[in-house]
Amino acid sequence: MSGIFAYRDEGSESSGEGFLKGKSVSVQANMSVAGWPTEAGSLALKGFKAIEDATVVERLKKNGASIAGSTRMGELGFGLRGDEAARSVAEGFAAAALVTDHLGEARLAAAGAGLIGFKPSYGLVSRYGFFGLIPSMEAIGVVARSADDMALVMAAVSGTDEKDFSMPAEEAPDFKECAGQPGIKTLGWVREIADRLENGDRNAFERALERFADGGVTVVEKSFEGFDLFRTVHQVVGSVEASSAAGKYDGVRFGHRCPAGKNWNEMYLKTRGEIFGPLVKPFLFQGAYFQFTKYDVFEKACRLRGHLVREMGRLLGEADALAMPAFRGGFDPREAASVPALYDAFHFTLPASVAGLPAVCFPVGDGGPPVQIVGSRLRDAALLTLAGEWMKTTEKES
Repeated sequence: MSGIFAYRDEGSESSGEGFLKGKSVSVQANMSVAGWPTEAGSLALKGFKAIEDATVVERLKKNGASIAGSTRMGELGFGLRGDEAARSVAEGFAAAALVTDHLGEARLAAAGAGLIGFKPSYGLVSRYGFFGLIPSMEAIGVVARSADDMALVMAAVSGTDEKDFSMPAEEAPDFKECAGQPGIKTLGWVREIADRLENGDRNAFERALERFADGGVTVVEKSFEGFDLFRTVHQVVGSVEASSAAGKYDGVRFGHRCPAGKNWNEMYLKTRGEIFGPLVKPFLFQGAYFQFTKYDVFEKACRLRGHLVREMGRLLGEADALAMPAFRGGFDPREAASVPALYDAFHFTLPASVAGLPAVCFPVGDGGPPVQIVGSRLRDAALLTLAGEWMKTTEKES
């Protein structure tokens, strides 16, 4: 347990009765649990204690789950350096973990631990009581040992919340009856993405596609020439949103405050210079640059984002879901210490984040890298059904 949790209340038990009774779920330290430190791995929130539960925590408790603790995390959930959420599941402290997903963190955290990682459709899970960084791309994802546990957690936390005004008024998928959802019959794969894999990883990815085909899924090749634009769009739009969203961290009401300022303005400037770490700070600088100096670049990136969303819609109109590799060999997301290295490591997980689409990542066996399946908006339950069927088949074979 050492090093996994930022805070843990051994006596924390749920008083609720429900379908999660007896299950323990960990949350990252940027998700509010009343009375618990909620520092999000950042000096910007040092010493802050939540005054109420985040909506996701409230719903977990209401449905019978106990909160295992707040797991250690990378600063504000940006990247996976120092993140221990997946470890809390892998070592048996929790059946599932809630994980911030800005670029693909929930998916790649699971991939590194041999677990299942899921990012829901944007707006499906309330972000009330959650300290994020990139409002239009972030989601609260789930890491779990089984698709069944993941579906139960999603059944508890998903659905509209009047406290989160960014959520669309949409009916959530029925996660309790995943098997009753329309299945994934056609799986597309994008040639331009596969071409970026080294030979060994490409061979493993192609073997995974063959196994899907052997299981009765129709596998079809697709083309997406503008795939590399996802990285540019995410970095420009994401950094501008982050720069704006991080403006509330000023050392005035909470968090670290620089004591050396001669006046109020100097205190504010020095505090802002001290509270962010070496990964988040340059990202915020980039955002400020595009926001105040090169706003035309930001506008162009927003238009490109609309184009990419439409292209993903086109592909998903020709197939039920898209199969993608989760990452490229040689790029470890847990070791990425700079913004360029971070985007190298998360290159393949960006499309779902930019387009707000659901995506599930799970191991495929044969020693190959995990596969990521991206679906149409609100096809979340169907993706979990596919992942569950795949995992059961893999377990039988082993």
